[in-house]
Amino acid sequence: MVWPAEAYAMNQDDSVLGLAEIRRNRGISLQEIANSTKISMRSLEAIEQGDFRRLPGGIYNTSYIRQYARAIDYDESVLLAFYHQQAGDVQDAVLEQHPPTNGFRPVHSIFNW
Repeated sequence: MVWPAEAYAMNQDDSVLGLAEIRRNRGISLQEIANSTKISMRSLEAIEQGDFRRLPGGIYNTSYIRQYARAIDYDESVLLAFYHQQAGDVQDAVLEQHPPTNGFRPVHSIFNW
């Protein structure tokens, strides 16, 4: 017998865009992705949860996100767009708290990316 709390926990998907559920429905484990891509389980979990701050940074982030999307046969452009939107929100928040003192504005504020 499954109690209501257990059923909720089994059906709950804390991943962004339903990535964990898509991966599970396709019969792919995180360990399989980690083995084939050499990306750590920690980073794969971070991608699924949308906690991109836990990724190593720089070009590694977009590379990891692309590889994860390919591994679960998901449109990588959708996941990358979500990542860039989230990264922009974080960058904007940092700039609000610590505006540049050199008089220059970041490129994304000029082009409204």
